[in-house]
Amino acid sequence: MVLTNGNEIFNNARKGKYAVGAFNINDLEWTRSILAAAQETQTPILVQTSMGAAKYMGGYELCLHLVQDTIKNMGITVPVVMHLDHGNYEAAKECIEVGYNSVMFDGHDLPFDENLAKTKEIVKLAHAKNISVEAEVGSIGGTEDGIVGLGELADVEEAKTLDATGVDYLAVGIGNIHGVYPSNWKGLSFDRLKELADVISTPLVLHGGSGIPKEQIIKAVSMGISKVNVNTELQLAFAKATRQYIEDKKDLDVDAKGYDPRKLLAPGAKAITDTTIERIKWFGTPSIKA
Repeated sequence: MVLTNGNEIFNNARKGKYAVGAFNINDLEWTRSILAAAQETQTPILVQTSMGAAKYMGGYELCLHLVQDTIKNMGITVPVVMHLDHGNYEAAKECIEVGYNSVMFDGHDLPFDENLAKTKEIVKLAHAKNISVEAEVGSIGGTEDGIVGLGELADVEEAKTLDATGVDYLAVGIGNIHGVYPSNWKGLSFDRLKELADVISTPLVLHGGSGIPKEQIIKAVSMGISKVNVNTELQLAFAKATRQYIEDKKDLDVDAKGYDPRKLLAPGAKAITDTTIERIKWFGTPSIKA
């Protein structure tokens, strides 16, 4: 299966009142584990790199080739979208040139007029190459690549204006945050989500999907959320499984070569796959065979 842009996938999700998961990759294990979950469930999937993860892995071009070659090596047959997550203006332009199928230009930290102008330019550059574009309105809480958001609610009029640029999906702030949710988190603002969904037909994106209770995820999807981003939850699952392997001292089993990184990382990789499959079920993503 060749990589594809996200337009048809997410438009179908909005119409069908389900969501498609967007899962961040951090290395080869993450890539293989997430793709394995998509193949097992026979569902489309979006894999994405943040600017920081791409730098860690060796750059956008390397990340793209890693995903393309892994799809080929694993015999993946479901649709896969390669996406830039929370890219600034320069990162979005670079990923368009490199050949990502989808990019997010995150200008929420800029004055709105500047966010709007740069979003228009990214849409023009990307659409000329059949590449999808995601924009953001309303700060997403938490920290992403050094950008701190306080979890604002998206302004409905600003959302409508940004949507009019021709973006293919729109990330909205509805009380969601990146990272681990604090104990005093008030939950998603479904009132604001309804206001947004009532006037915007473009697929809406929920960032900070890790840690939101299942029932809130399901309700948000039923109201117009078509793409849900997951990263922290996979990191926590990977760390927990890896810690257990070491606490069980399996890495010290010389006879079984428990120190072999392929064995050391295997429990964490499986935890990523299992968590991804669980989230795909939460989002109601239908099998392409259905």
